[in-house]
Amino acid sequence: MENRSWVRALGEPLPAADGRPPLIPGPVDTALTVPPRTPVDEERYALLRDLVADGEVVVLTGAGMSTASGIPDYRGPDGQRRVQPMQHAEFAGSSQARRRYWARAFSGWERFAAARPNVAHRAVAALEQLGVVTGVITQNVDGLHQEAGARSVLELHGSLARVQCLDCGEPYQRDQVHDWLVEANPGFGALVQDGAEVRPDGDIVVPEELVARFRAPRCLVCDGDALKPDVVFFGGSVDRALVDTAYEMVDGAGTLLVLGSSLRVMSGYRFVRRAARDGIPVAVVTRGATRGWAETTVQVDSLLQDVLPRLVDDLVALQDQPRDAGAPDPW
Repeated sequence: MENRSWVRALGEPLPAADGRPPLIPGPVDTALTVPPRTPVDEERYALLRDLVADGEVVVLTGAGMSTASGIPDYRGPDGQRRVQPMQHAEFAGSSQARRRYWARAFSGWERFAAARPNVAHRAVAALEQLGVVTGVITQNVDGLHQEAGARSVLELHGSLARVQCLDCGEPYQRDQVHDWLVEANPGFGALVQDGAEVRPDGDIVVPEELVARFRAPRCLVCDGDALKPDVVFFGGSVDRALVDTAYEMVDGAGTLLVLGSSLRVMSGYRFVRRAARDGIPVAVVTRGATRGWAETTVQVDSLLQDVLPRLVDDLVALQDQPRDAGAPDPW
């Protein structure tokens, strides 16, 4: 398909002149978030293409989906854990922990919110539009699948764009809470080091002496200080209804396609185990090893940007190709 017309229609920049996938500006330099490239294994790619072409694909995405948008993952390109995230019990347990969280989150929010979908997000949306992807289960909390145009997205771990009071349940939009914090903490952003790195959940490390000066948000309804982003912190639990919905999606799938996940946490790995148990093929595209190798039908160890746009091109070409009844599969 010439010049990736499906990409242009979705607003994604064209590939560079040397053919490399476009990397767009993001919260963090993509040189620090995107692993090294590797050649695409053609035999494995062909098997992946055939599985996806059969349709009824449910996509499961992890942090690797957004690294090309400048959002780092917890382990980094070398696979080693880079940061210790806020634990749910720590956040819920003290006002000081909540103040520390909000000071950091406030300082990084504008840069995090500036992230835009990359070509992999656009490709997933295009596969949905082509009718081969029936739904997306994402472990990411950045909302970039929806911004790219995907419609059937289940946010397994919630969204940073929403906030909820742990005490009374009152919901808020994150932008509204951020505006409160700007007003309550004039000049605070200028005190934080400009070069501080935005972490996977949008926060920035802030010195403790600055945290002590920060005014955290309070609920307008109950006046409590237990406002929390509507996301699952480490040590927290995914809502059971969401898990059941995700299982239903997997149970109805022709193929489970895992994108950008090492499957090291059970939150995503359980769906791979479920699919394998029920004889549903599992295809994985990610850089590096995964926990689910024993349950995987095919794994392509390459960057998503090197695989997904090509996959869309191939499937568009297949759908555009006229076929006579009884004609052999063009692959």
